Amino acid sequence: MAFAGLKKQINKANQFMNEKIGGVEGTKLDDDFVEMERKTDIMCELVEDLQLKIKEFLHPNPASRAKMSAVKGIGKLSGQAKAATYPQPEGVLGETLITFGKKIGEENLYAQSLVETGESMKQIADIKYNLDDNMKMNVIEPLHQLSTKDIKEVQHHRKKLQGRRLDFDCKKRKKDKALYTPSSSPARSPGRGAGSHVSEEEIKLAEDKFAESLHLAQMGMHNLLDNDVEQISQLATFAENLLDYHRQCTEILEALAGTLHDKKNEAASLPRSEFVPKTLSDLGVIDSLNGGLPTTNITASPLPSPMKSPARSPMMQTPSAQALYDFEPENPGELGFSEGDTITLTQRIDENWFEGTLNGKSGLFPVSYVNVVVPLP
Repeated sequence: MAFAGLKKQINKANQFMNEKIGGVEGTKLDDDFVEMERKTDIMCELVEDLQLKIKEFLHPNPASRAKMSAVKGIGKLSGQAKAATYPQPEGVLGETLITFGKKIGEENLYAQSLVETGESMKQIADIKYNLDDNMKMNVIEPLHQLSTKDIKEVQHHRKKLQGRRLDFDCKKRKKDKALYTPSSSPARSPGRGAGSHVSEEEIKLAEDKFAESLHLAQMGMHNLLDNDVEQISQLATFAENLLDYHRQCTEILEALAGTLHDKKNEAASLPRSEFVPKTLSDLGVIDSLNGGLPTTNITASPLPSPMKSPARSPMMQTPSAQALYDFEPENPGELGFSEGDTITLTQRIDENWFEGTLNGKSGLFPVSYVNVVVPLP
């Protein structure tokens, strides 16, 4: 059996090479089948790309996505399930606003406004986490199931169809060659004739298997392509989840805007007391220095002119950072580098991203991937 299977694989490979290189004509399927295959290829590409792009839409920060993937990989290696949560920027901003509001003092109207805004941003972050969960359950997971089950099965039948078509064409070609080769030809030895003979039963069996795979491949592709209701339903769910998210955000922001408007009016209505800055005499500093002598004749001496600091060399003034890890760009405009590379810093985009240059190329890269050697001014 093993030898028969190996022989069949060799025959298929020979037939494939004869068609690609030798110009041998294989069995051609009709235009409808070719068009169905083209649409199936597009559907396969769509499902794979859509899963990736929706994840990027929900989690736009590539540095955070990389960190989540790293934590997930470590969890798999250690045999422990480690959940990594994407840090929603609204939540990060909200925490900052609340922290500084409390530091200023809750009796201050501006501090109260900071806390109110921070709490609202944290509510929006919670809603966004719910959006994440809904999208994963109702959009990404169905796409994943489609990719790993239905599409995988269709691709299996298409691959099997190709193999059985090659097997059928190989057997048919051998039979045709045997029919058109005279038995009395001196170029054909008895051994070769016996080895290349293909019986009618073998050809019929190959034809039946070819027909079976053709049927299964067509039905699989048809079921995959003729599924508009479910696929449109997934898009509708995507739109409904986004609409619900933005509707809830609007309600929170409208309430926040009203609260801040009231706080502004309250602050404007408060009486303004005149502020008189204290002098050194008020603080008792000059009296203690003069031993209680009158301070009326004391005049402030002009401040000394600041000394100029020695200029640093151009190399020391160039902001730079050293790469801690390899960084592979995922999006246009990102700068790739290897561990140990020295990158010239151009500017800091935000708390997560630098812009820099390396080997004549410019682009963005994550702050967490480098160690700053000379900081930006």
